[in-house]
Amino acid sequence: MEIYLPIVQVHIDIITILFISFAVGVLSGLFGVGGGFLMTPFLIFLGIPPVYAVPNEINNILATSVSGSMTHWFKNTLDYKMGLMIIIGGVVGTILGIISFTFFKETGKLSLIISLSYMYLLAIIGTLMLIEGAKEIDRARKKLILKQKLHTHYWIHGLPLKLRFPKSRLYESAFTPILLGIIVGFVAALIGVGGAFLMVPAMIYLIGMPVKFIPGTSLFVTVFISALVTILHAFNYGSIDLILVIILVIGSIIGVQVGQKVGQYLDSSHLKTLFAMLLCTVAIAIAYDTFFYEGARQLKDAEIVNFENLNLFSKFISKLSENNPLLYGSMAILLAILLGIIGAGGRQLLSKYKHVFLITKKLN
Repeated sequence: MEIYLPIVQVHIDIITILFISFAVGVLSGLFGVGGGFLMTPFLIFLGIPPVYAVPNEINNILATSVSGSMTHWFKNTLDYKMGLMIIIGGVVGTILGIISFTFFKETGKLSLIISLSYMYLLAIIGTLMLIEGAKEIDRARKKLILKQKLHTHYWIHGLPLKLRFPKSRLYESAFTPILLGIIVGFVAALIGVGGAFLMVPAMIYLIGMPVKFIPGTSLFVTVFISALVTILHAFNYGSIDLILVIILVIGSIIGVQVGQKVGQYLDSSHLKTLFAMLLCTVAIAIAYDTFFYEGARQLKDAEIVNFENLNLFSKFISKLSENNPLLYGSMAILLAILLGIIGAGGRQLLSKYKHVFLITKKLN
């Protein structure tokens, strides 16, 4: 079942996109990541040019992050103070990322840069996490207990402007989360990810946050960074396609809720190892596609459809994107946030009614 995307100007199979976005959403909820490190390459593999794949997936990440962070807010597993420090750096990083995106787009090397960035980042981070996760599982199997400090201190923690983060029970320099935010914002704007695949390991091994606060805090940060990236891409390039966004969001939000439910029953050490294996697998797939399988990288040609043949919604978003990109970008953000809230609220209501149903059944 194919539909036409008026902004991207290509036809896509709606069932394929829905299935992939659902699967990525499950992984997003399971590991506390935005899912862009998977979905953006998939969109490119399906023939959508990077200049459209990056911002539309970021808009999708916004919705899933709103949904996921609200769920963690309900459970009180979110460190706001740490999140705000990362967001401060994220604003700076996002602006730098947009500048870089523009430069590589103008030089015609954007697709290659995105592929290489994914490959190296995922391979390095995945390998390091896989080694550490394997060590933790081995120690647990052998029932070895190592006496460790609550938090290992590195030189970066000795920087000035030290703050207390009561929820995470940390006392360290504010520059640590701010520098992390700069990196995350830059990567989000350049290659279309929420940055959580960087934040999650950094929160574990660099900042030293308790594992239970990491998914919620990373999603909280991703909400603000992805919103900023969306509005900047919409204003500068007019590349947000609301039809594609809606399809991605519907599949992803349902998947996020499923993933978060499944994640409650998995051990944190195994979660880290599975996450690392996933990163390495995606890195290998991208490397293969980039260097050996040129056929998968053939992007779809633009299919200009007569404006009069478009449906009313397609006409509306085409005109609004062209005439008022700032308003259009803002509308895309509000739509993503609204759908994210509906997703989280729906799960909360289902859990509430399920609880009431079980109590009533027990009493009867």
